[in-house]
Amino acid sequence: MCNFNKQDDDMMAFIHLFMQKAAQSIGGENFLLSLIETIKTKKPYPLMQKNMQISSNNSIIKWNKVVFQDKVELIQELIIQHKKPQNTNLNILEEKNTKKRKNILNMIKTLTPIEFIVTPQNKNDGNGFNFKVFDTISNDEVRLNPIFIAIFFCSVEFTKKALKHKTQ
Repeated sequence: MCNFNKQDDDMMAFIHLFMQKAAQSIGGENFLLSLIETIKTKKPYPLMQKNMQISSNNSIIKWNKVVFQDKVELIQELIIQHKKPQNTNLNILEEKNTKKRKNILNMIKTLTPIEFIVTPQNKNDGNGFNFKVFDTISNDEVRLNPIFIAIFFCSVEFTKKALKHKTQ
């Protein structure tokens, strides 16, 4: 999932468009990249921050619930499973193992209400943007939001490629 060049054309266009609009809404590409770089510096996992926010020089990302280590590790495991074949189908309910599927369902219930709100430090830079952990939730399909993955789990290089991508 985190190799931008191996995404299909529709996913590339979607991520490019979202990242462009996100950057514009907080003051520009450098502000977005700065925020993502700041997120990457938080150890062990940025989602586990007790104050549920991360601030860069120009932007702030906040969320409404602490994510515990077991959930973060499960997300990472799911992303790795989808990285190997570079599968853009992020339906995490396709798990065959009953115990792991139960853990996934528990994670979905826990993380569904979380919303991430990104705002610029200076109100004149824009209105900000928001996103959720999951893109699709139905009885037989739950997909991780590619924007959530890009911001919290992929490299800064991924975002740079997304911002520079030329749509056809």
